[in-house]
Amino acid sequence: METTAARAEHAVKVYGSGDTEVRALDDVTVNFHNGRLTAIMGPSGSGKSTLMHCVAGLDSLTSGRVFIGDTDLTTLNDKALTQTRRDKIGFVFQSFNLIPTLDALENITLPLDLAGRPADAGWIDHVVETVRLTDRLHHRPSELSGGQQQRVAVARALASKPSIIFADEPTGNLDSKTGAEILTFMQHAVTDLGQAIVMVTHDPLAAAYASRVVFLADGAIVEDMADPTAERVLDRIKAFGEV
Repeated sequence: METTAARAEHAVKVYGSGDTEVRALDDVTVNFHNGRLTAIMGPSGSGKSTLMHCVAGLDSLTSGRVFIGDTDLTTLNDKALTQTRRDKIGFVFQSFNLIPTLDALENITLPLDLAGRPADAGWIDHVVETVRLTDRLHHRPSELSGGQQQRVAVARALASKPSIIFADEPTGNLDSKTGAEILTFMQHAVTDLGQAIVMVTHDPLAAAYASRVVFLADGAIVEDMADPTAERVLDRIKAFGEV
């Protein structure tokens, strides 16, 4: 039976008011499951990034609720929200966001070090092996390729055993071959480590690595596609007039 890592219930996000009001999310209800890689897609302004930011606790809803596991983020104060993000959520960004003066291993364990939590050496070894970084741990970011840097970022997100990882265009700065490697590593994290990953992407090839694609348009979910292929995703995007 699938368990839920995160969910949104009747999520509404409104920017502005009156004539300038924009409903970035319009009554969105969606679950994200453990052991699944879910892609979120849609045209520019569809609400996909807003949905990710709100479920990840980086932005607040106008109304509705979001949960990480059983924790209702909408009930937390700033301190508790920061702690929940640190302890339960991992992030992978398009720009890697590595510290240039730290080597790969130090970048991977940085969130744990900042939280004052001891690293689980066995888990870190397992993560490093999964993302194939064992022989690059003592290299600084400037000594790593773009793909290796993004692997470090994925390993860093996994290091604290988060409930869920949010990835925002994680292959956007990578060539197609390297991007495919990163997506394969993310699949391994899902299947081998039981991780839940939610990925915002505009790339049909990237979305095909997911087990599910949630399509948004005008702040609402318009399709929830299981077992996507690049061709099916591309056909759906063409219906938006994006291609």
